[in-house]
Amino acid sequence: MRPALFAAVVSAVAALAAPAFAGDPTGLWQTPTNGGQVRISRCGQALCGVLVTSASIRANPSLTDEHNSDRALRSRPLRNLPMLRGFTGGPTEWTGGSVYNPADGRTYSGSITMQGEDTLRLRGCVVAPLCRTQTWTRIQ
Repeated sequence: MRPALFAAVVSAVAALAAPAFAGDPTGLWQTPTNGGQVRISRCGQALCGVLVTSASIRANPSLTDEHNSDRALRSRPLRNLPMLRGFTGGPTEWTGGSVYNPADGRTYSGSITMQGEDTLRLRGCVVAPLCRTQTWTRIQ
């Protein structure tokens, strides 16, 4: 077999064997803590995400962002609270964004990595190596 043809065949087989997933993180995602659900969407050229609901919000829909380090923002509702901002890149990894954690009122630098069509890994760091990673599961 000629080298060029052999290389083409190997490339085709490798493409078939590689995991196939869309690499599209937009949609509704289940978080592993507090029954949280976050909707990720496109915001211009970047990805952003809002907290749609959680066990706490379902129990008390009037909950506010009481732990925010900015006192002026503590009265904003937790429902539809912006949590993810400014993630760019793709097709399977987005970086350079920030992750807001309403549980402690702090914002962390972050990255999003697709692990499959219905699984993503969200990583938030104070400063590397002080990071925390969560695996989220697609709801829709």
